Amino acid sequence: MRALFTTQPFTGSFLPLVSLARALVAAGHEIAVACSPSFCPTVASGGFRCVPVGLDFDSPEAHAAFAPLSDLPAGDAQTAWVWEHIFCGLPAERLVPALAALHRTWPFDVVVRESNEFGGCLAAEALGVPHACVAADPYGSAYPRRRIFAGHLAGVRARLGLAPDPDGASLYRHLYLAFFPRRIVPPGEAVAPTARFLRFVLGDGTNDDTLPPWVDDLPSSPTVHAPLGTVFHREPKLIRAILAGLRDEPANLVLTVGRDQDPTQYGPQPPNVRIARYLPHGLLLPRCDLVLCHGGFGTLMAAVSCGLPLVVIPLGADQPHNGRRCVDLGIGQVVEPAAATPEAIRDAVRAVLADPRFRHNARRLRAESEALPGPDHGADLVERLVAQASGANAPEPASR
Repeated sequence: MRALFTTQPFTGSFLPLVSLARALVAAGHEIAVACSPSFCPTVASGGFRCVPVGLDFDSPEAHAAFAPLSDLPAGDAQTAWVWEHIFCGLPAERLVPALAALHRTWPFDVVVRESNEFGGCLAAEALGVPHACVAADPYGSAYPRRRIFAGHLAGVRARLGLAPDPDGASLYRHLYLAFFPRRIVPPGEAVAPTARFLRFVLGDGTNDDTLPPWVDDLPSSPTVHAPLGTVFHREPKLIRAILAGLRDEPANLVLTVGRDQDPTQYGPQPPNVRIARYLPHGLLLPRCDLVLCHGGFGTLMAAVSCGLPLVVIPLGADQPHNGRRCVDLGIGQVVEPAAATPEAIRDAVRAVLADPRFRHNARRLRAESEALPGPDHGADLVERLVAQASGANAPEPASR
């Protein structure tokens, strides 16, 4: 079987695909990842074949098309613009003919897309191949937003000669894989009928598998890890507030600023504070006691998978929603960005570390995740989807 994965060119979008892709490879299948050319080095760093297709997000054309985003205030207006113009706009439309051309030379049997990438499912529908969707955030498994997305995609569908789909039924028709516990979705929020909840596997999508020696030399204290993701990490004011709030605390602070940032710009630090560009979560988080972050989906699930409580400073996208869920689930507190002073950050970290209920609730959620079927079951479900589409008989996956 050949499986083509499609993703928005952001690390947080790509990472939810990684464990399923590796499970399919382990099962003997051939995979490739199709994405913006400028994102291919990130995909290749995980050992995956990357096919550069569609709109290059680093091109002058893309910069001009996305320029209006910078003039919008952070919040709902910005999010709505991203949904319409990035998720469902020019990138999706450009991807469809590119994938049709790829199918002629490398005929894939299934498309597996992350939930914020829509060119893949449009191409699959046009080509008559099935597609699976993998959740890139826990926001109701994206299903409640299907009519919004369908409205944005209506013009693209018409230009491709596809039948109208005002309800967005085609977007989640075949298979929806959510690598998180069902309880993360808010009560009463609709979930796609095709959804299957699977165990999150901690990993970063690369082959980096070492920690610097200084990690072993940290003082014996609670350890707080403060990552700000791969999009929202360029926030020097917030980073300085975190440093000012926690550098004198009786705790270790391990702060990462991103591969494209210089840790030395923040000056010398005391022995309990370390600043790095990047550290692999799979190795670092088991040594930590709390995660202080922006509330991105990948970081949230990494913390959950280690049973760690959180302090969330939501900066945009799905992060306010994720922060609220942390509060509702009793696994963390939220500090609003406008109120993220050193004192407020320090108070929140102290409160979460001091109250054992946060860690208890986080460990309970981790246990729920660990009880779910793993990525190998996701691979079984994709195999079955392809077999059903081809009319072949496939064995029922062993676990549900």
